[in-house]
Amino acid sequence: MTRVTGIVELDDFDLRILSIVQQNNQISHREIGEQIGLSVPSVARRLQRLRSSSVIAQDRSVLNPDALGSRVTVIVHVSVENEAVKLLDEMKSRFQRCEQVQQCYYVTGEVDFILIFCTRDMAEYTALTRTLFFAEGNVRSFRTFVAMERVKVTLEVPVD
Repeated sequence: MTRVTGIVELDDFDLRILSIVQQNNQISHREIGEQIGLSVPSVARRLQRLRSSSVIAQDRSVLNPDALGSRVTVIVHVSVENEAVKLLDEMKSRFQRCEQVQQCYYVTGEVDFILIFCTRDMAEYTALTRTLFFAEGNVRSFRTFVAMERVKVTLEVPVD
């Protein structure tokens, strides 16, 4: 079966490769080939195509925040004052530049942005609110939710 996406045509082998590398991108081409029944050169070609076509957007290591010392996960709902495109673009850029913002979503509904922060502590988060929400402007209001526990954290995309 072949699935055509907006980016590239994906067959069952591609989907199985994507599922495997989402779990472990350090796995060898040989191991992938053995799991799905392809040769090492075929797996390598497919992975190269998936990366060059941006189906695989990045290869990264996922760090455990607890191993780096105490970390706080904060979810923030932000409502803007003015929805002028220039002002929204400035906000998006500001959020993108902030290294503590792990995820930023421009959303529909009662709020305009949902942000996920990872900070050392609440003092660091408080300082960030002063810069991102007060000093830079265009924020009508924001609501802060502090995560008590990370139950599930993933960026994996279902491929089946």
